[in-house]
Amino acid sequence: MSRLKNYAVSILIPLGLGAIVGFLISGSMDYANLVQPPLSPPSWLFPVVWTILYVLMGVSYGILSEKSLVDDNTRLLYYGQLFVNLLWPVAFFVFKWRLFAFIWIVLLDVLVLRMVIKFYRKDETAGLLQIPYALWVLFASYLNLGVFILNG
Repeated sequence: MSRLKNYAVSILIPLGLGAIVGFLISGSMDYANLVQPPLSPPSWLFPVVWTILYVLMGVSYGILSEKSLVDDNTRLLYYGQLFVNLLWPVAFFVFKWRLFAFIWIVLLDVLVLRMVIKFYRKDETAGLLQIPYALWVLFASYLNLGVFILNG
């Protein structure tokens, strides 16, 4: 696979799947109607941040792929965390399962942190590109817990 095609596919997969989930849940978004914990960002920021994070995720995976550093365990961890990531907004916004969504996002925290470490051990740049994602998911965990507590 050419270098350009490798990166295009690696970026388009998380970006495209994220866009599909965003579209599917758009009618269920109740963020503005919820009591928010301190430091809650405005709702317009979420799609901007997620777009950036999905691009970074794809670039990071593309680096590993280009260097033939993707083995079965790496692939499973990467796509596993992406799957967990994509199901979180369904639990949180569509089903309004705030406690379950918090437990689910804690699972995502663990998977993303494991992914950062695995990617970093294979290629420093690939791992470092995942740090904003890890930080954002940890922040999202705080927001999820705060919404659960404040909207009981």
